[in-house]
Amino acid sequence: MAAHGSSATADELLSSPWDVVVIGGGNAALASAMSAHDQGARVLVLERSDVTFRGGNSRHTRNIRCVHNSADAYNTGAYTFDELWKDLCSVGSGPSDEELADLTVRESESVTGWMAERGALFQPPLAGTLHLGRTNRFFLGGGKALLNNYYRTLRKRQIPVVYEATVEELVFDGDRCTELVVNHAGRRHSLRAAAVIAAAGGFEGNIEWLAKYWGDAARNFHIRGPRHNDGLILRALLDAGARTAGEERGFHAVAVDARSPKFDGGIATRLDCIPFGVVLNNRQERFYDEGQDIWPKRYAIWGRNISQQPDQIAYCFWDSKVQGQFLPPMYGVYSAPTIEGVASQMGTDPARSAATIAQYNAGVPEGAPQRFNPAHLDALATTGVTPPKTNWAQRLDSPPYYGIAMRPGITFTYMGVGVDRQARVQREDGSAFANVFAAGEIMSGNILSSGYMAGFGMTIGTVWGRIAGKEAAQNALR
Repeated sequence: MAAHGSSATADELLSSPWDVVVIGGGNAALASAMSAHDQGARVLVLERSDVTFRGGNSRHTRNIRCVHNSADAYNTGAYTFDELWKDLCSVGSGPSDEELADLTVRESESVTGWMAERGALFQPPLAGTLHLGRTNRFFLGGGKALLNNYYRTLRKRQIPVVYEATVEELVFDGDRCTELVVNHAGRRHSLRAAAVIAAAGGFEGNIEWLAKYWGDAARNFHIRGPRHNDGLILRALLDAGARTAGEERGFHAVAVDARSPKFDGGIATRLDCIPFGVVLNNRQERFYDEGQDIWPKRYAIWGRNISQQPDQIAYCFWDSKVQGQFLPPMYGVYSAPTIEGVASQMGTDPARSAATIAQYNAGVPEGAPQRFNPAHLDALATTGVTPPKTNWAQRLDSPPYYGIAMRPGITFTYMGVGVDRQARVQREDGSAFANVFAAGEIMSGNILSSGYMAGFGMTIGTVWGRIAGKEAAQNALR
């Protein structure tokens, strides 16, 4: 399928002028397209992928984190502005731009209702170790179902989508984008739009670009999303003089199964065993507090943690007491009657691994199994062990033992283009492009610094997609 939502051919769509052209096919792009259409604009969406894999990283999402002031059918309790703001400030080094972060949090309160009006479906809250039933709302069927519903809405509104359309060049005349050079089916098209929205993701799929900041370590990174997120549009904007926002080395990265695909493994490869286990690097050393905080606030530090270890690999061990307390790994686990047996299966030194875990066990307080509480921070901490484990510390002493090898799984990069409150892309000279806007990962560095909270990427994409679409449409129709 080359085009969607229109009886016109792709060639016809790419030869027509448009009020607003949206580059990208994920959550931020579709939110932008619908928002621009709400203003009466003629909108075209360009998706680099084919129809099967449309949607970029949004395909792999499950939930969104937004302000709400009471419990409802989809959340177990209130999650106020003050609490979400405090949570955002507590991850990493806090918001990159407090004004834009404040706007994001405030606007999030109306997001889920807006989504539902455009086809989004939600499910009752989940219980268990995810700790997200109160703070986050889960999509019925996950991110791919959300996108499918949005694409149906685009079809109903007759907003066309051209698939396998690569924007190879943005042509500027001063501060205005006058043309998009689009490659489709081997042919280059000159596409004109009154306003352009860049919602094409970050550069995490570009290993060479990552290696500029991470060196050879980047060769061992796994990319959770598609190869298409290679920063092509980000590079075009930077080359045109866009101001950068966010840290060059900043990214959302989690621990993923070392056996997972190099690209596009998605959420299924993420590992949730760390808080209840013990993590060693390939020198059989512990290197970080596994029990630092509730998992949704801290899981995204583990990709960075592992990326900073020798050979960018780590090994998590746990025992039968906690087996079944977290989501099982997609590819199964290693298991043996001894720590040495598990370590040997994973390819790390058996004797040294067992010695480190014995040292850890010696620092666990007496009576730990009776005090252990997987649902809350339980202050069950080690003593005399470096680094300490500050919560959920139990001895590994109940066979069989389990383990899994982990790599850094990069979800998206934070360095992108600077924007203002209207989502206009800013230039290095302090001005703004006249007709170029941005939403989603490509501008997330304005909000996020080095930390992350589960579901907040979808919040950024939806909030800023709404803003970018409205502002781009109004700009085009003036």
